[in-house]
Amino acid sequence: MERNSERDACTPTPLKEGGFNPKVELPYGLTARHVESAMKGYLDFLGFVNSELNRREIPRLEMTLMPANFSSIVGEFMTSSIPRFCPTLVKNRYHNGHPDLVPAEQFTKDAVQHSDQGIEVKASRYLRGWQGHNAEDIWLMVFVFDSNRPSDLAPRPFRFLQVLGGRLSKSDWIFSGRGEKSRRTITASVTKTGHLKMSANWIYRDSVTNPKRAG
Repeated sequence: MERNSERDACTPTPLKEGGFNPKVELPYGLTARHVESAMKGYLDFLGFVNSELNRREIPRLEMTLMPANFSSIVGEFMTSSIPRFCPTLVKNRYHNGHPDLVPAEQFTKDAVQHSDQGIEVKASRYLRGWQGHNAEDIWLMVFVFDSNRPSDLAPRPFRFLQVLGGRLSKSDWIFSGRGEKSRRTITASVTKTGHLKMSANWIYRDSVTNPKRAG
C-alpha cells in the first residue's frame, strides 16, 4: 500500500456514498441528512485548515493538539453545526450545560443547566466505552473517527468511521473507579447494553471501519 504524504493527509476521506442508515430513528426533528451536512462541513473545515497549515509548513491540527482536545473540537463542531441544518434543535447556551443540543424554544434563552430533553454529542477515536460525567437518562450521539495523533509517524487522513445514537437509561452506564491516590475525574462509561442500543440504531457506517486502528 502506498503511504500517504503529509500533503495527502491534509485532505480528509470523503463520507462513504450510501453510508447513512435510511431506517435510523432520530429525535426532535433531526434527520440523517442533517447529520450528513454537519459532517461534510467538518471535513471541509479540517481540509481547509490543514491545507493552509501545510502550505505554511506547520503540522496538521491533529498532529498539534492533544488527542482529547482534538476530539473535543470534532464534537463541538458537530454541536454547533447541526442546528444550522436542523431548525428544531439549538445549541444549549448554558455554560457547560447538559445536554449539548436542546429542542428549540423549549427553555428560556435556549439555556438549561441540566435536562433529560435533548441530545448529548460526543466524538471519539474509540468504537465503544464512551464516557460521560454522570449515569443518566439521555439521548446520546457519538461520532467515531480515525485520525493521526501527535505521536504517529505515518501520515493518514481524517476519516469518520461511524455515527451511533440512541436513548440511554441510567442502567446503560457504569461508573469507572479510581485509585486512592488518583486525581482523575470519576466518569461513567457506556455499558455493553448501551452500546447495543446505539449500534442497532446506527446513523452512519464506513465500510472500512477497523476497530484495532480506531483505538
